[in-house]
Amino acid sequence: MPIINSIAAMADDMKTWRRHLHMHPELQFECHQTAAFVVDKLKEFGISDIHEGIATSGVVAIIDSGVPGDTIGLRADMDALPIEEATGADHASTIAGKMHACGHDGHTTMLLGAAKYLAETRNFTGRVALIFQPAEEGGGGAGVMVDEGIMDTFNIAKVFALHNVPGKELGSVFTNPGAIMASADTFHVNIKGKGGHGAYPHETLDPIPAAIAVAQGFGTIVSRNNRALDDLVVSVTQIHAGSTDNVIPESAYLNGTVRTFDADVRDMVERRMGEIAEGQAASYGVEIDFVYERGYPATINDPGAAAFAIDVARDVAGAERVDGNASKEMGAEDFAYMLEARPGAYLFVGAGEGAGLHHPEFDFNDEISPLGASLLAGFVERANPA
Repeated sequence: MPIINSIAAMADDMKTWRRHLHMHPELQFECHQTAAFVVDKLKEFGISDIHEGIATSGVVAIIDSGVPGDTIGLRADMDALPIEEATGADHASTIAGKMHACGHDGHTTMLLGAAKYLAETRNFTGRVALIFQPAEEGGGGAGVMVDEGIMDTFNIAKVFALHNVPGKELGSVFTNPGAIMASADTFHVNIKGKGGHGAYPHETLDPIPAAIAVAQGFGTIVSRNNRALDDLVVSVTQIHAGSTDNVIPESAYLNGTVRTFDADVRDMVERRMGEIAEGQAASYGVEIDFVYERGYPATINDPGAAAFAIDVARDVAGAERVDGNASKEMGAEDFAYMLEARPGAYLFVGAGEGAGLHHPEFDFNDEISPLGASLLAGFVERANPA
């Protein structure tokens, strides 16, 4: 089952759809125009069981084969990023400060291609749930859609998703049978001291040494509190304090991110950060307010679903282009919430050379749309063969 001929024949149409979406990016949950475009296309394809307004602007559409069987969920993200585009392309963003810099326009297009094919052929049993999701970029739209009940409402048994990766071999496919992307948490440290003249530090409670000590202490968590074989990143990404050379400031602020794949490691980091902050507050005589915000959980493939998806990918892309034991990535993905709710798998598709994700010169490679659509359709036809 290589790339499906009728999907390959849609390549020009898919390019047109994708470039239209690229020109009209929307952020977070406010993907209303994108959703309207999706709904119009689905109706053109003869799909009538369409549910709108989920997680504000999300869409779930059902294709029913008419034969009893499981419902397979296929998810695509729709939202863009708050970046000023620098591609210079004819189809560049028409909205200042917004662009599709992660390829969600392409993901939506691939799912539309699969939808058109599946609606025309219905060469499967059971049903397909086409999930068009807003707010992957920081909003956790997948979690909101799960919380609003899509898995139960539509009786979804398994769920699959794809993501393009520039810099990887064009047409390659890779994933693994377990953790594929990390959890993503954020920490905030507000330090309140006593400001004063830089010439008289003994009359102050300087928050800057405390901030430095907290940052250094957080850095030891990876090397001294975590087992060396357990993946963990702790990054202090912001330190703000002071405004001039001769004034000791009243306050300081630290911020950063924590990435791991293990729930116990996540708990340990939060606990140790709190202990370090408390200890440095006492050491330097300042007040420290520490806040740990849990973000996306780790994206963990179901082993059976991943093995199934890898087999489909080998048929579609060619065995030599598929890596079923790819390394984990420390980036995060809110599809994790869907994988917590149902077994499934998340796969990457190589997009060839080009600017990286979240770069102002990024542009989705339209050459991989037929491959992605064929993979999504293949998951359905192989899981629920007619």
